[in-house]
Amino acid sequence: MQVGDILRKKAARVATVRMNETVAIAAQLMRSGNISALVVKDVVRTEGNTAVGMFTERDVVRAIAQYGAAGVNMRVSQFISVQQLVSCTSTDTLEHVRHLMSKHHIRHVPVIDNYSLIGVISIRDITTAFDDEATPYKLVASA
Repeated sequence: MQVGDILRKKAARVATVRMNETVAIAAQLMRSGNISALVVKDVVRTEGNTAVGMFTERDVVRAIAQYGAAGVNMRVSQFISVQQLVSCTSTDTLEHVRHLMSKHHIRHVPVIDNYSLIGVISIRDITTAFDDEATPYKLVASA
């Protein structure tokens, strides 16, 4: 099974936040969308919107644990590593992406095709797909 198979079943909208937004804004976006991660974008005049990282609930916790209440006013860019964006394509296998997640200790991976962000795949998406594949279909007999 490929990443694209999963993305076709998910909502088309990808939740993003800009690098210069505050941790508080990012946390509000995650809460309102009932999600646990945002793709961080950098708006660069020469390159357009560029995915540069992921900002997760763990980053919110880290900001508050390290800086107390002041952490919510810090910029998202202070909690991501722009040099280490781990991404995949829609044609990658779920096994490959699961390996990437395990290797890098992450739970969300942006999906980028032809330099365009087309979605995000999570460990939950992969686990659900493997569970669905392993569960045989049950026929319900009618009375």
